[in-house]
Amino acid sequence: MSDELLHPAALLIAVLADAALGEPFWLYRRMAHPIVLIGAVIAWVDRRFNRESDGEARRKQRGIAVTAVLVLAALGLGWAIQAALLALPLGLLWLGLAMSTLIAQQSLYVHVADVAKAMELSGLEGGRIAVARIVGRDPEALDSGGVSRAAIESLAENFSDGIVASIFWGLVLGLPGMLAYKVINTMDSMIGHKTPRHQAFGWAAARLDDVVNLPASRLSAVLLVLAAVVLRCASPRAAIRAVRRDAARHKSPNSGWPEAAMAGALGFAIAGPRSYHGRLVSDPWMNDGGRWQLTAADIRQSLRLYWRACAVLGAGVLAIALT
Repeated sequence: MSDELLHPAALLIAVLADAALGEPFWLYRRMAHPIVLIGAVIAWVDRRFNRESDGEARRKQRGIAVTAVLVLAALGLGWAIQAALLALPLGLLWLGLAMSTLIAQQSLYVHVADVAKAMELSGLEGGRIAVARIVGRDPEALDSGGVSRAAIESLAENFSDGIVASIFWGLVLGLPGMLAYKVINTMDSMIGHKTPRHQAFGWAAARLDDVVNLPASRLSAVLLVLAAVVLRCASPRAAIRAVRRDAARHKSPNSGWPEAAMAGALGFAIAGPRSYHGRLVSDPWMNDGGRWQLTAADIRQSLRLYWRACAVLGAGVLAIALT
């Protein structure tokens, strides 16, 4: 098989394996998940090099340096693992299975569906407990509509940066691209915050995460629009209108695209004002004017749109692999 077809073929195996099997929990009971290992390295780097005694300029320089080193190390490690796997019998299969550990289709579905299930079985309190596992906002400040919106926002955002971006960089660079992307994305989630400790040190990680997520965020919006074509009661035209009007208004340069597309397709309004650590953040609504008092049934409708978008993405990978 030519090098040009190698990454798409392996990624097709990865997408199918993740969709069908999800996370192999039996394996991760015996060894750490790759993202857990990445997080442990980043936490060590933060403790070791982010010194409060240093000035802001020095901390920013250190942050740039460690970000570059970790990304280059991920590229090198990914290349070494990919080469080793391809040298084995059925190497393409093993590479695809390794890639599947860096995709989270079924895992994301399960976590969001758990919120709907908790609301259906235990009401608001159950929903708050479940949604607190996947979002950072204050759960006690959420009513049932707020719990539902939070779950749907997490679904849309993580579709982009947990699935589409990983597959995109896998198509471009293979396993090295996927591993480097996960390092960048995990660094952003751990140290890319505008807090006194991480404002300077995490600056490079946050900016780099914005850059590497830019193509996937736009692509994820397109996938959700296409998914709306084949979902009853969804509107691709409304999704396009919401993206054009509201995506750029989001505080993130990327998150607004999938959030606006999902909200517009289903007639929901998501994002908007919410509370983090007791502080109210007045963000604009995605699909402003849509229905915002959402329910567990609306979460499940969003999950139906999500799976169709994953299917469209998988069909695209298949088409590339067969080209």
